[in-house]
Amino acid sequence: MSLLQSLAARLGTQPAATPLRDPVEIDRRYRAWRVRVMVSAITGYALFYFVRANLGIAAPAITREFHFSNTQWGLVLSVSTIVYAFSKFLSGVVGDRANPRYLLGLGLLFSALVNLCFGLGASLGFFVAFWALNNLFQGSGVPPCVRLLTYWFSPKEIGRAWGLWNASHQIGGAIILLWGGYLVSHYGWRSAFWAPALVCIVGAVAVMLRLTDSPESEGLPPVEVYKGEAKKEDVAAAIPFRAIFRTHILGNGWVWVVSVANFFVYVIRIGILSWAPKYLTEAKGFTLQDASFAGAAFEFAGIFGAIAAGWLSDVVFKGRRGPVSVGYMLLLTFALLALFRAPPGHVLLMCLIFTALGFLVYGPQMLVAVAAADFATKVAASSAVGLTGLFGYLGASFCGLATGILVDRFGWNGAIWLYAGSSVVGCVLLATTWHRVSPVIRPGGRPAAPAAAGS
Repeated sequence: MSLLQSLAARLGTQPAATPLRDPVEIDRRYRAWRVRVMVSAITGYALFYFVRANLGIAAPAITREFHFSNTQWGLVLSVSTIVYAFSKFLSGVVGDRANPRYLLGLGLLFSALVNLCFGLGASLGFFVAFWALNNLFQGSGVPPCVRLLTYWFSPKEIGRAWGLWNASHQIGGAIILLWGGYLVSHYGWRSAFWAPALVCIVGAVAVMLRLTDSPESEGLPPVEVYKGEAKKEDVAAAIPFRAIFRTHILGNGWVWVVSVANFFVYVIRIGILSWAPKYLTEAKGFTLQDASFAGAAFEFAGIFGAIAAGWLSDVVFKGRRGPVSVGYMLLLTFALLALFRAPPGHVLLMCLIFTALGFLVYGPQMLVAVAAADFATKVAASSAVGLTGLFGYLGASFCGLATGILVDRFGWNGAIWLYAGSSVVGCVLLATTWHRVSPVIRPGGRPAAPAAAGS
């Protein structure tokens, strides 16, 4: 842990600036900075997808050129997602004590540089090694955004703010699916790595110039004070980080419950993202361009699914994320089963099913992170979301190799049963959080002790 704290110190949180006193000026600057932070965080994380989700659309061309089996290609996906899982967790721990502008910007820059190298690949070992390296840097994308969200938006609005930021997943994913499909079709699969990388290098510099750290670093009061929801409690300064991590993460049963649930959510989400182009071209007779449209429908629908989930959990269920997650997961199960009934060649029907899948999977994907941040409180939110990411991408890693093996042995129906079963298990786990809300901070900065998971 000391190594991670040392790395965080080198990345450099911004010190608090001289506090502003004029309420009008505070309100003006808060409004401006909240818009700037949200736009920059959405843009920055969307760009991460330009140099990660491009692999899915290039996969059919790569596997065809080098004659890789589904099991071999699943190895590329599984190794990289294992690396991403641990990178996201460790970056989450760093993210609670690091300046988000540098953690986000440098991660994007290095990921773009690795993509330039990946486009030179010509062997399975090369692809495994360089995509794993890419995912090492990709892990630094979410944690700084979590820090920005929890410090610039109050507990009563965090679900809606998170849902809006979560659109970055779909914006980046949908654009690269459409753009990547065009690049692969017209210029070959290597162009799908080189062109997005160049855009992301420029974007990384812009992110580091546009972002900031906490409101206090701009001379503004904590967001809870600004929104009139709570008095300032300097929890981070009062308790050593190691104690915060032990209490809010390791000893918090509810953070572990939603983290395990995220394993199964990500089996579905990453399974669709990574394998949809091959599934649609091989099992449903789609062209690569038609497959990219279905993938884009999945991503764009996810924008509205996440925003709706955040609104429902904030406004209708008053901060309870469990009921919304359960409802989404139940409907997601039926949408996955609909894939069995969809006949080959029906592009419009499949696009509608993928629209439903995207809407329904991105609600729980977003709410798991919000719930973890709720349960851990903002002093450990990045670490908590890092833990959910660790489990999520362990699920994604399992999914990559398991899908390849199931498809090679049983056909694509075997993979769909895997995803449907994961939806059921995830639903059951999230149901245990039905009545849970963010724990209350007691005087002195100590959180109410979390109940044991399942109580």
